[in-house]
Amino acid sequence: MSKTVADVMTTNPSVVQPDTYLKEAIKLLAEQEISGLPVVNDEGKLVGVLSETDLMWQETGVDPPPYLMFLDSVIYLQNPAKYDQLLHKALGQTVGEVMTDRPISVTGDRALKEAAQLMHRRKVRRLPVVDETDQVVGIITRGDIVRAMAEQS
Repeated sequence: MSKTVADVMTTNPSVVQPDTYLKEAIKLLAEQEISGLPVVNDEGKLVGVLSETDLMWQETGVDPPPYLMFLDSVIYLQNPAKYDQLLHKALGQTVGEVMTDRPISVTGDRALKEAAQLMHRRKVRRLPVVDETDQVVGIITRGDIVRAMAEQS
């Protein structure tokens, strides 16, 4: 019988809320030696994910998009809305301002192989595990999947 997400996930993961100050979340990541956190609302429902990638904008800053000036007009060569979004992340003070919204999640009854395929396809390092009401009940990481693979060999 193949393993499910529930068989290898970490249960009761640490979570933060959108109004959590970024400094608190960064401290939590460092203390627990983890690279991401599910973000939940007041009802405990998943609303986002905070990852190291989201935090990198705080240190690196954002370069403005390239543009051309033509007849007193500015023509952007890349989408300026993307720049605005990244600038917001670079200047954010709370988790909600820098998190990735519209998170990808999985339920515990899904096959481990499906979760691995989803993580690979979407290029994510972790997936929050939710129940039928979107409450976070666990988290599964690439490392969890690799450890499960090692147990099978």
